[in-house]
Amino acid sequence: MSSTHAHSHGPDPDAPPPTAEALGRRRRAVWLMLLILVPAALATVIGLVALWPDGEPTRAEQVAATYLPPGTTYPDARVISVERVECGDPGGVPVTCASVVVEVLDGDGAGDFTQLDLQSDVVANGVAEGDTLVLTRDAGAEGGPSYQFFDYERDTPMIALAVGFAVVVGLVARLRGLASLVGLAFAFFVLLQFVLPGLLAYDSPALVSLVGSAAIMFVVLYLAHGFSARTTTALVGTLFGLSLVAVLGSLSVAAARLTGLTSEETAQLNSFDPTLDFSGLVLAGIVVAGLGVLNDVTITQASAIWQLHEVDPSMTWRELYTRGMTVGRDHIASTVYTIVFAYAGAALPLLLLFEVYSQPWQVIVTSSALAEEVIRTMVGAIALVLAVPVTTAAGAFFAKAADTQAGAATERGLTVLRARFAR
Repeated sequence: MSSTHAHSHGPDPDAPPPTAEALGRRRRAVWLMLLILVPAALATVIGLVALWPDGEPTRAEQVAATYLPPGTTYPDARVISVERVECGDPGGVPVTCASVVVEVLDGDGAGDFTQLDLQSDVVANGVAEGDTLVLTRDAGAEGGPSYQFFDYERDTPMIALAVGFAVVVGLVARLRGLASLVGLAFAFFVLLQFVLPGLLAYDSPALVSLVGSAAIMFVVLYLAHGFSARTTTALVGTLFGLSLVAVLGSLSVAAARLTGLTSEETAQLNSFDPTLDFSGLVLAGIVVAGLGVLNDVTITQASAIWQLHEVDPSMTWRELYTRGMTVGRDHIASTVYTIVFAYAGAALPLLLLFEVYSQPWQVIVTSSALAEEVIRTMVGAIALVLAVPVTTAAGAFFAKAADTQAGAATERGLTVLRARFAR
C-alpha cells in the first residue's frame, strides 16, 4: 500500500543542525526508550527462533507438487509464426484463438521448435511474431518432451521498472533512499523465508505475522531513518499499532465469522490443504497490510514532536502533545482516505461483480467477500488513528523525561561548583 499525500518524514533539511545540548537530550531519551524496546526486541528474536520453519515441505506444498509432472521446467520461447482462427461465438461476440510455432530459447530443449494452440484470452492480450512466451516443458511425456503455454515473459519491463525505481529513489533520497531499498529487501526476505512458510506450517497466523512484522519494522525503520530518538519513538508507536491490529483483527474476524475462502486463490489453497486456518490468514493479511501505513504515520509524528521540542525546549508535555496532535489530525484525515481507496482499488473486480448483480446494498456490504475487505480496512484504520496519539504522547513523554534528567544533572553540577567556590 502506498501513500499519495504529501508530508515530511524527518527534520526540515533547511533547519539549523541541533545543538550539543539537544543531541544530549536525544541520547538520554533513547536510553529511556530502550527500556521498552529491548524486551520487545528479545521477544521478537525468540519468536523468530521458535517459529522459524524447519525447511520441510508443508502439506500444501506436497499436494501442489503432484499437480505437475516430475521434472517440469519453464523455458522461454520466441514466437516464429502466428495463425489466427475463429474459435467460437459466445453471446454473439466472435472470439479468436491462435496456433503458433515457437522456438525454445533455454533449458534442455533449447533449439526445439514446437506448435502451440493459444486460447482466446491469451490471444486477446496480443501475440505477434518475435514475442517471448514462458512455456511448461514435461520431459517425461509419451512420445518425447511436451510443451504448453504458461504465461507471457515479463522480465524486461519489470526489471527496467525496478531499476528505474531504484535510480529515482537514490537520486532524490540519496543514501537514506538506498538504505530504505536495503530495508525493503530485508522485508521481502522475512516475508518469503519466515512469514509465508510459517503460515503454511500450522503455526498461529496471528503470532507468525506479528513476529515477522515486528522484525521487519526493527530493521526497516532504523535503516531508512537512522538511529535517533525520533526513529525510536516511531518504533514504539509502530509496535503498539501492530499489536492493536493483531488484537482487534482477531476479535473482528471471529465476531464476523470470516471464513477467508472468498477468492480463487484461497479456494485453490483449500484444495491443497483444507486444514489451513483461513480465518487466520485474513488476520495475517490485515497485520502485514498495516506495516507501511503505520510506519508512515509514526515517523511523521515522531519527527514533529522532536522538532517542536528542539525549537522550544521549555514546552510542557501537554503543549508538545497538543501541538503534535495538530499535525497528527491532518495526517490522519489524509491517510484514512489512502487506506480506503487502496483497498477499494485492490477489490475493484469484486465491486464490479456486485454492481452487476441485483442485490440489496446491505446484503452486498455484509457478504463474506466484501465484509472481509471492509473489516480489513476498518481494523487498519482504527490502529492507524490510535497510533497517532500514542506516538505523540510517547514522544512528548520521552522528550520531557530526558529534559528532567538533564535538569537534574545540571543542578548537581551547579551544586558541586558552588561547593568548590565556597571552599
